[in-house]
Amino acid sequence: MKPIDFRSDTVTKPTPAMRRLIADAEVGDDVYGEDPTVLKLEERVAERLGLEAAVFVPSGTQANQIAIGAHCRSGDEVLTEEGSHILHYEGGAVPALWGVQPAPLPGERGLLTPQTVTAAVREDNIHNPRTRLLSLENTHNRGGGTVWPVERFKAVVEAGRKAGLAVHLDGARLFNAEVAAGQPAKAWASLTDSTAVCFSKGLGAPVGSALAGRADVIREARRLRKRLGGGMRQAGILAAAALYALDHHVERLAEDHANARRLAQGLAQVPGVTVDLERVETNMVFANLARPAAEVSGLLLKQGVLANATGPHSIRLVCHLDVSTADIDDALARIRKAIAA
Repeated sequence: MKPIDFRSDTVTKPTPAMRRLIADAEVGDDVYGEDPTVLKLEERVAERLGLEAAVFVPSGTQANQIAIGAHCRSGDEVLTEEGSHILHYEGGAVPALWGVQPAPLPGERGLLTPQTVTAAVREDNIHNPRTRLLSLENTHNRGGGTVWPVERFKAVVEAGRKAGLAVHLDGARLFNAEVAAGQPAKAWASLTDSTAVCFSKGLGAPVGSALAGRADVIREARRLRKRLGGGMRQAGILAAAALYALDHHVERLAEDHANARRLAQGLAQVPGVTVDLERVETNMVFANLARPAAEVSGLLLKQGVLANATGPHSIRLVCHLDVSTADIDDALARIRKAIAA
């Protein structure tokens, strides 16, 4: 039985064409700024996001963290939505690495309002941390793969700007937002001081993210990348995969979104499973279960379907490059069988 892996869009394998480009990549020492393939990727990313410069890094977590380190100093505060990746999935790095205090803000499916941001900014007072940075996320993972409407994003960024804040965007799945909204990635990214994008999620590259931003932010980010051990040498073999992904795997994200919709509609017909179809905007499906999620995940695993629990009675299923439409129909049949057991 072929496993069908919905745990994340990080589980994809490089395609044969991507592997060929990796093998043929021209390389140099990236820490010395001499890897031509890395330089090409950084230039492409900065241009595509409408920002001045970019730096290639090993992971999305490192991209977010060096951005926070570049924008903030010890004792500062970063505002972020309460379900954000930097709070839940980066190992407590914000205070551990930088001495920066995160301030979780209530959102709606991961999205903030200008009023919420304005109200959260602290007064300039010796008793308070300095509110220094606003960190947003698009698409928003725990929100359900939510896409920020561009006008709402602009309004929230403007609220941060009026309060004197720098703005960072965790755009790990920004290209999903681009495809879903029919807007270029720079529609969001160009409004920020820094934006992170990931190549190893929906775009199907094996490793790598990039941080783009103002030139001064990226200069400091390179110093912090080195400090965190993220300075890679002949990294062009990885950058080549990212370039291939940008050229060949962005538009096809629409297939993942269609498959997620197909999966959600099928799951909604399974007894004991409920899905809010309006929340399925991109490649993620969150299903609520009548039975404990850990029990259901175990039953699915026996049928060769892998999915992660996201709560006591909920699971997340993520569509990606290695899940076809035929796999969706096969998975639905297996899921019905598992839950009926």
